[in-house]
Amino acid sequence: MVFNAGTVVWLGVLVVMLVAEGITAGLVSIWFAAGALAALIVQMLGGWAWLQILVFLLVSLAALLLLRPMARKMLQKDRQATNADRVYEMLGVAETDIDNIEGSGTVKLDGKVWTARSFTGAPIPAGTLVRAKMIEGVKLIVCPAEDEVPPPSESAPEEKN
Repeated sequence: MVFNAGTVVWLGVLVVMLVAEGITAGLVSIWFAAGALAALIVQMLGGWAWLQILVFLLVSLAALLLLRPMARKMLQKDRQATNADRVYEMLGVAETDIDNIEGSGTVKLDGKVWTARSFTGAPIPAGTLVRAKMIEGVKLIVCPAEDEVPPPSESAPEEKN
């Protein structure tokens, strides 16, 4: 096998993409490694430089678009939702006053009591209906449900000037 500049370039791209994939391990650059391998084969068969680049781009794009969704699905098949995933946007009730300055407050949501903090920083009195916005550590970050602006409805009366 004769190593010329084209062979060295495509072998270099292939190695760099494989090393990058090994470092990230997130299906980031493996598609470009496939394209580099295809371009290397075209180069070894005597293909022109423009053909090698075209094959690299087409194979990389095809692998990315066609195989990535399948690969991600297969790799994430055992992923299960946690309790945290389920509580986002759920409604609950402030059991005690929520005060970020004092670092106090609890919310009952989905039958469980969470330590809570206010999303906006404004105090929320006990008994207020709240919506879970996010989780920071073991604290549920909430906002009062009445603070949310409902989407405009077609049945709402129009203002008269």
